[in-house]
Amino acid sequence: MVPHWKGITNMNTMIARGLPALFGALLLAACSTPEFKQPDIAAVPAFKEAQAPATRTAPDGTTWKIGQPAEAQARGEWWRVFHDPSLDALVLEAAANNQSLTVAAARVKQARAIAGIAESDRIPQVGVDVGAQRTRLSPLEALQAPGTPVTPGNSYSARLSASYEVDLFGRVSANVAAARLDTGAVEATWRSVLLSLQADVAQTYFRLRALDAELATVERTVRLREESVRVTGRRFDLGDIGEFDLARARTELATSRAEAIGLQRQRTTAEHALAVLLGKPASIFTAPASPLEDASSLPLIPAGLPSSLLERRPDIASAQRTMEAANARIGVARSAMFPALSIGANGGGVADTFGDVFKWSSRSWLLGAALSMPLIDGGRNRNNVARSEAALDEAVGAYRQSVLTAFAEVEDNLAGLRILAGQSFETEQALVSARRSSDLAQKLYDAGRGTYLELLDAQRNQAAVERSAVQLRGDRAVTTVALIRALGGGWDGTAVDRAADGMAQASR
Repeated sequence: MVPHWKGITNMNTMIARGLPALFGALLLAACSTPEFKQPDIAAVPAFKEAQAPATRTAPDGTTWKIGQPAEAQARGEWWRVFHDPSLDALVLEAAANNQSLTVAAARVKQARAIAGIAESDRIPQVGVDVGAQRTRLSPLEALQAPGTPVTPGNSYSARLSASYEVDLFGRVSANVAAARLDTGAVEATWRSVLLSLQADVAQTYFRLRALDAELATVERTVRLREESVRVTGRRFDLGDIGEFDLARARTELATSRAEAIGLQRQRTTAEHALAVLLGKPASIFTAPASPLEDASSLPLIPAGLPSSLLERRPDIASAQRTMEAANARIGVARSAMFPALSIGANGGGVADTFGDVFKWSSRSWLLGAALSMPLIDGGRNRNNVARSEAALDEAVGAYRQSVLTAFAEVEDNLAGLRILAGQSFETEQALVSARRSSDLAQKLYDAGRGTYLELLDAQRNQAAVERSAVQLRGDRAVTTVALIRALGGGWDGTAVDRAADGMAQASR
């Protein structure tokens, strides 16, 4: 008998020593959340378009230099670089009333609440219950002979209960981390919606002003055509010219009026779009006419901006947080494959009268712990881990795509501003020549040395160049806003100073 008990004792000793080792091995194997590794992206130190020469050469051999950057503005109020009080007021009004921004803000509240729910698993859950019941047992349940009358009884109870899940393998902490990162992603999305709203308001505002300027140009052409019809009609009545010139003058007048009506339709559509951005019914909103006269008030974006400024973009920040949250959820999925330890306790009183419930003699209590672990689940947990890993791969791909898209947007708008600057310069030169040509054609026609077709051709050319110049002004304003949006809503003073120093050295 002694050897038998000794063997049992040795076995118990081995188990007692082996269990902690086994438990430790399980704990190490269940480091559920993998270390997050930032995915590699093709980063460049500077944008390609930002390295373009500071000067351009015109066909006539003259050169001009791109102006110095505007002074740095706070990132949150980037639109103030345009120094336009009307734009300032519109952006603030849109931020206060736009419904898309309201939806994004509500999603932030939801995400924060979900994070709070996840946080609640970190602390014990405590509850209280008070109850009363009246019960009549059967004779068998009351351990009485069949047919024995059993008197119904009353019972009252008051209990305090507590439960807590020990975070052995990181399920709770991983879930909390994922919820926090989700909140960060949603907050970044809200900032992205805000930036997009501000940029949409600014771009729509400048499109509206460009249409006002273009409409003013066409209306001047209409007045010129009306005067031409009046003069041509008088000369026709005097017999100086034939009916052909009068018919052509009336045709040009009707055509110009039709163009003005078409521009009014475009302006109305832009005005309605601005009303929606401001959170107002289109029926009660009217934007006053404010032609965009020139591009001198437009800020000049620093040419030497580093590509690291893309880190300021809220959409990239959102993709980053989403990627990190997906990584944390791998930990949640892995922890389901390991034991879960729950601790519970409750205590209170039970008596046949409510007054006796809280007496010391009526006390009752329970304390317990449960360790549970899945054995056969048909591959559910394994597939859940695979799904979480695939979700991380998806988030990494989305992040990389966001970065690539951001680089492309900045390069597109830098190139657009560079090309539009050159195009505007050439258009201004063409406008000077077109006005001179139209003036000479008018004088030749008045002197009888030129035909009416030559005069119309010169006037049409002048009107076309004037409209092109106005459209380019609007395009430059809209593209400037697009570039600021692509950079994440502005730049900091250090980047501007560094870019200005580099341009100053290049000009020496």
